[in-house]
Amino acid sequence: MDEDGRPGERRPPVMEDVAELAGVSAMTVSRVLNNPERVRPATRDRVLAAMKTLDYRPNLAARVLATGRSNVLGVVSFDTTLYGPASTLYGIERAARRHDYLISIVSLSELNRRSIGEGVDRLRSQGVDGIIIVAPHESAAEGLRDLPPDLPIVVVGAAEDLPFPLASVDQCAGAVRAVRHLLSLGHETVWHLSGPADWVDSGGRLAGWRQTLAAQGREVPEVLVGDWSAESGYRLGERLARDPSVTAVFAANDAMALGLLRALREAGRRVPEDVSVVGFDDVPEAPYFSPPLTTVRQNFGEVGRRAFTLMLDRISASGADGAHHRQVVEPELVVRDSTGGRR
Repeated sequence: MDEDGRPGERRPPVMEDVAELAGVSAMTVSRVLNNPERVRPATRDRVLAAMKTLDYRPNLAARVLATGRSNVLGVVSFDTTLYGPASTLYGIERAARRHDYLISIVSLSELNRRSIGEGVDRLRSQGVDGIIIVAPHESAAEGLRDLPPDLPIVVVGAAEDLPFPLASVDQCAGAVRAVRHLLSLGHETVWHLSGPADWVDSGGRLAGWRQTLAAQGREVPEVLVGDWSAESGYRLGERLARDPSVTAVFAANDAMALGLLRALREAGRRVPEDVSVVGFDDVPEAPYFSPPLTTVRQNFGEVGRRAFTLMLDRISASGADGAHHRQVVEPELVVRDSTGGRR
């Protein structure tokens, strides 16, 4: 009620309200917000509970003035619904949320020197503490090398020769695991449905496939290049299904493997009795393919966590060189019913 007895708008809670409810000083509340490691756990929990009860939202401008940091990270990615990049973005956001950071995202239709520079400038104007760039295209490398050295930057899934800290999955190792698994089942060689040539992930998986076959003295078949879609896997699969010598196929992602499974089924080729199939990613639907898909699992949550940790290290380094920091996540082969011994 206001002084005339009429309902009035509720005043938003301020730091002093939190301090009163928690039974601490306003300075302690400020420390919980800006330097929580300096506050005893019991006191910190009491303050956080009071914030939740009052629905207290810290003032971003005041935090910047007090600490010189906004607790906001920028993320530059590209506009896509592909499982890998989308899951990586979610992994970064989840890791940031656990550390009370906000994320501001710039989605680009393409990754090149101009677009990356514009995206970074847009985020810098928002006062972000640092920027994580999800750059799975080879063509993005040129734009990344032109970025200002004074800004904390971490790159995810890009080429390894860039002058920035990097978090990624070992794509080559994943392909090696897939191909070795198929060869161990008695198949003479393994065909490969590759992703687009401009993708770093495609290159790593292609290299692992080729190196494994060559190391074991096996024939290296023609590479069939798709575009990550189930449709491209289906079209390429129609070609493979007509060749009776094809008994094992490694698809560069699960979507193309799904298209391949349909093409084989329509051609009367049984999986895994006639042809064994391995995918890559382990999408949530992979266990429900027909048959359930053997695939290489990427831990995108771990990639996001490591990228965020690299960013915190970069911010706290106050401009120190972090170019040689690499965090590589090992993939895992998940064996299901789409692979079997050669018959």
